[in-house]
Amino acid sequence: MSAQPEAKASKFRRQPVARHGVLSSPNPLVQVLTILGAMLAVVVVSVGAVGAFYVWDAARALGDSGVSIGDDGELPPHIGEIEGGVNMLVVGTDSCEGQDLKLFPRCADDDGGERNDVTMLVHISDEPRRVTVVSFPRDMIVPIPSCEDPETGGSYSAMSAQMINASYMYGGLGCTVSTVEELTRIDIQFAASIRWTGVINMSDAIGGVDVCVSSDISDRHTGLSLKAGENTLVGAEALQFLRIRHGIGDGSDLGRISNQQQFMSSLVRKLQSGEVLSNYSTLLNLANTAVRQVNEKQLVLSESLTNPQRMVQIAMAVADVPYEDIVFVQYPTVYAPGGGRVLPVTSAADVLFTALEENKPIRVTGNASGGNGVEVVGEAEKPTPTETSTPAPTESAEAPSSEAPDAGETPDAEETPTPTETGEAVDLPSEITGQSANQVTCTVAEQ
Repeated sequence: MSAQPEAKASKFRRQPVARHGVLSSPNPLVQVLTILGAMLAVVVVSVGAVGAFYVWDAARALGDSGVSIGDDGELPPHIGEIEGGVNMLVVGTDSCEGQDLKLFPRCADDDGGERNDVTMLVHISDEPRRVTVVSFPRDMIVPIPSCEDPETGGSYSAMSAQMINASYMYGGLGCTVSTVEELTRIDIQFAASIRWTGVINMSDAIGGVDVCVSSDISDRHTGLSLKAGENTLVGAEALQFLRIRHGIGDGSDLGRISNQQQFMSSLVRKLQSGEVLSNYSTLLNLANTAVRQVNEKQLVLSESLTNPQRMVQIAMAVADVPYEDIVFVQYPTVYAPGGGRVLPVTSAADVLFTALEENKPIRVTGNASGGNGVEVVGEAEKPTPTETSTPAPTESAEAPSSEAPDAGETPDAEETPTPTETGEAVDLPSEITGQSANQVTCTVAEQ
């Protein structure tokens, strides 16, 4: 890969689906939305919600395929909400391994590389629970630390300025985790990656996601055609929507990110509506689909995320977070000289990550999209809980564990922050774009 201008690091991402579109970038790899932040929550909840837990043994088998990211903590002795904050990195990669050539015909000429074309950091705060999802533009120039080559056991030298989506190619999931940790100064405990077919199968398993487009869209690069209004997307069509760049907003990767955030917001609302969480057959299907994706190497989990007990704890922590406290933002950037690449705006990012570290609520003051990809059209209200809501796991369903948590893992009751103690919401700099899950947005067609 050619050298790039050095970027400043922070103080503290069923028609044929073409792999490469005709883009202005010399490295026009298509992007997959890692709805994994939501997907993993679905998998987790499914393992924890099915009454008899008869998928438990299958889920436990995931542990054999986990990859190390250097942060594998001990498990608490019982199932309950995970204590403290959680940071999970979820990525979508462009690998052609195991893909259907009818959907991805250009994979026949694959170069063998695998890049993290979607990179997202999911932060779950300590009490009061809030969820913040930070998307990192794939073309953002960042330092990449020295990373171990998981295939050979050797290592790659550190690089001062590369596109962030090269990190996976240089060292797999662990290298992408290290890259984001170095950029944000955030400790990441959990991570996962998904490939194209995994996105398709998980979208099928959930029964589709509703999205809105402001006017008709037809994109020859992805093969997606949608009529104005609301559309329910499943399978390959969902993947096409998540990858679409041309035909929406200003045609940039920044516009595509906001399009993906619309999809995730709608997915969150569906998960919490009862259509999924109270439907045991759907939950079981999701759990089995996730296990199959791991076995088929379409879904990769860190070792810290493969334990079902830990999965359930994370899911229980986010199950009842209000829509307005689930926020999707884009890491702030400016275009590099010559265009085509973007550089991190660390001064604005520091405001975001300081607020997360101090467990303060955040408020987006910038636009919903950095590339005019979506517009806000309304507000969604969270439905009132009903008796059909998914029951919490019972004590009999606990996974055996002889390990006790570290003494410092459980905070004293008086030290647990309350909404009052966390103070007023922090207004994010206008350079940070995004939306919350209670905002209904529509994709804007390219003008």
